[in-house]
Amino acid sequence: MAATVPVALAALLAAGGPAAAGPAHAPAGHTAPGHAAARTTGSVGAGDPYFPLAGNGGYHVEHYDLTLGYDPDSGHLDGTAVLTARATQRLARFDLDLKGLDVTRLTVDGAPAVFRRDGQELVVTPRTTLPKGHRFRVTVAYDGTPEAVTDPDGSDDGWIPTDDGAFVAGEPQGAMTWFPANNHPTDKSSYDFTITVPQGHTAVANGLYLGSRTAAGRTTFRWRQPEPMAAYLATATVGEFQVERYTTRDGLEVYNAVDPREAADAASVLKKLPSVLEWESKLFGPYPFRAAGAVVDHARSVGYALETQGRPLYDSAPSLSTLVHESAHQWFGDSVSVTRWKDIWLNEGFATYAEWLYTEQHGGRSAQDRFDALYESPAGDELWEFPPGDPGSGGNIFASPVYNRGAMALHELRRAVGDPAFFRILRDWAAGHRHGNGTTAQFTALAEKVSGKDLDRLFHTWLFTKGRPDTP
Repeated sequence: MAATVPVALAALLAAGGPAAAGPAHAPAGHTAPGHAAARTTGSVGAGDPYFPLAGNGGYHVEHYDLTLGYDPDSGHLDGTAVLTARATQRLARFDLDLKGLDVTRLTVDGAPAVFRRDGQELVVTPRTTLPKGHRFRVTVAYDGTPEAVTDPDGSDDGWIPTDDGAFVAGEPQGAMTWFPANNHPTDKSSYDFTITVPQGHTAVANGLYLGSRTAAGRTTFRWRQPEPMAAYLATATVGEFQVERYTTRDGLEVYNAVDPREAADAASVLKKLPSVLEWESKLFGPYPFRAAGAVVDHARSVGYALETQGRPLYDSAPSLSTLVHESAHQWFGDSVSVTRWKDIWLNEGFATYAEWLYTEQHGGRSAQDRFDALYESPAGDELWEFPPGDPGSGGNIFASPVYNRGAMALHELRRAVGDPAFFRILRDWAAGHRHGNGTTAQFTALAEKVSGKDLDRLFHTWLFTKGRPDTP
């Protein structure tokens, strides 16, 4: 994610850990691990220490099939979500994340299931207990007027209405505003989208464009995201867009959708997208998806861009540095996702450092110059307020230390191990965790393995120590 203002961006609540893990403290009405009932009840949260109620336990969603109809004039959304999942324990009951919207029908393996709402939790009791390892299908029909989630830093995420449609950006908690999900980065799935909107509007989702058809004044768009994707990276953005489609020389299918009011300002930057992806592929390894592109909306009040998988979403015409940042997230954040939200520097520090590297290798300021300028920030500056490796669950996970001091940590690593080892570490990280998840501990272990150096002090200083280090 990238802010369009100097301070880093938007979003803040939600999400949990591995699909089968339970929360540290079982909420009221749920039995704590170790009790008999816990063996048949999926946990209400996925166990993330920052956002313990987000995500769910007891199952893994393999595939989402989302059929949506949206009317921009009324703001009404009709949806049917079909989730193909696998039980990771015996399940007599499990939760989905869904905020707002009215559920009108819910079945498990075709049989009606009992369900109730409990805040952001959709609590499901299937007709029969699901055995561990059982692959099952949950169908949820729902409708209503989706509302964005307002995060502690004041920004919105989720389904955000615009003057001609909706800007759908889900980091970290917004997916649950428009479809029932296991909403944590560790539960990654493939997706199909079928989205119907008024004729003249375009609905853009992730992955490969499969075509559209128009009948009775409405157009249906079909999309497929075959590679695993975290729920917060999904989009179904709607607007009156100019569409550009082409295939790069590397075979990537590019789909750009641009609001006409932003087209002139966006044209020169979007023209560089193939060369940016080619440059990043040389540095970080092969591009991890089959599709690429951009959605450039006219939604400047949103205040940020987001690395929606395969097709970043911009609230207005992006700068080249923002394009580089969101494109780098396709490796660091999208393909390799965090295991816990406290490791968000693995996304934002890496994407910020990609900006530094791009500038350095294209005739601009060196990464060292960037580092030196930031290091001159006074001791009381926001940059030194908290450590990027554990920023806390308040308004900090998208603040300056995560981005800039995270990038500074990478630059210090580069200086300590040298360029050959540093760039091998980045490539090995992207390759070794491709389409999966990673932790800070795993990254530091990889850096020490590749470099053959003890880097404990470096990482402790730059990732886990509050305040400005004594020496750069």
